[in-house]
Amino acid sequence: MLTVSLHGIKIIAPHGLYKEEHILGNTFEIDVDIWLNDKQPWPFADYTLIQKIVASVFQKPGQLLETFVFNIHTSLMEKIPAAEKIKVAVRKLHPPMPGNVAYAQVCYETP
Repeated sequence: MLTVSLHGIKIIAPHGLYKEEHILGNTFEIDVDIWLNDKQPWPFADYTLIQKIVASVFQKPGQLLETFVFNIHTSLMEKIPAAEKIKVAVRKLHPPMPGNVAYAQVCYETP
């Protein structure tokens, strides 16, 4: 099985639960791993398509990391039919909370 990964996709967007997040925005970092069916002559996943899908999901309004990770995963499954397994991680860097927190992360993976 072949794995195609695109890690560290950075997006700045006005998403979050709190009003100030919609004004100031947040920095998100996304990792995508796609396991491809190697029964094809040569499995293929277009890196630019992966990035475009991630960016398009963040153009729509939303608040929860869980929603973004699920929507990215669903879109990737639809657009890359050779995928046997997909893992998506979405991180909000330096979330607005007390203390020094590097990031909050949600991952979604299918077998």
